[in-house]
Amino acid sequence: MSPWTLIPLAIGVSADAFAVALGKGLHLRSRVVLGALAIAAAFGVAQAIMPLIGWLLGSAFAEAIAPFDHWIAFGLLALVGGKMLWEALNPDQETEAEKTGRLSAREILILSVATSIDALAVGVSFAFLDVVVWMAVLAIGVTTFALSFVAVLVGHRIGTRFRRPAEVLGGLVLIAIGVQILLDHLTA
Repeated sequence: MSPWTLIPLAIGVSADAFAVALGKGLHLRSRVVLGALAIAAAFGVAQAIMPLIGWLLGSAFAEAIAPFDHWIAFGLLALVGGKMLWEALNPDQETEAEKTGRLSAREILILSVATSIDALAVGVSFAFLDVVVWMAVLAIGVTTFALSFVAVLVGHRIGTRFRRPAEVLGGLVLIAIGVQILLDHLTA
C-alpha cells in the first residue's frame, strides 16, 4: 500500500475518534488542553493497537483465504465505511457524560476502545494486502492523535458543526479504498 493510500486510510479510520473528540471538546468546561491530550493519547494508542491485533489475526489465516482475500479486504472496508456513513446520517442521542462535561479515565478508555473497533477490521484486511504494518500502525496512531487533539480544541471553540461531515467523509474514504483494492485485484 502506497503512502498516498495509507494517508487517506489513516484519516478515514480516525474519523470516528475525531467526531467523538469534537463532541467531548464541546462539553469540556475546564482544563481543555489537558483533556485534549488525554483524549488524543488514548484514541491514538487504541487506534494504533487495534489494526495490529487485526493484522495478527488475519495473518494467522492468510494462506487459507488468499484466493479471495481482496473480497475480504473490500468487504471489511466497505462494511466499516458503510457503518460510519450510517452513524453519521442517523445520530444517537447524547450520553449523560456528554451533557455534564465531566471527563473520567473510565469514559476515555471506553470511548477509545469503541472508536477503534473499526480499526481492528481494517487491520484484518492488512494481512491480505501489501502493507508495511508498522508504518500503517504508526500512521493511524499519529493521525488519530493529531486529529483528536485538534478536534477537542475545535469542539471546545465552535461546537460539533463538523462532526457529521467528518464521519461521512471518513466512511466514503474507506469505501473508496476498498473499491480500489478490489479493482486492482480484479484487473491484475
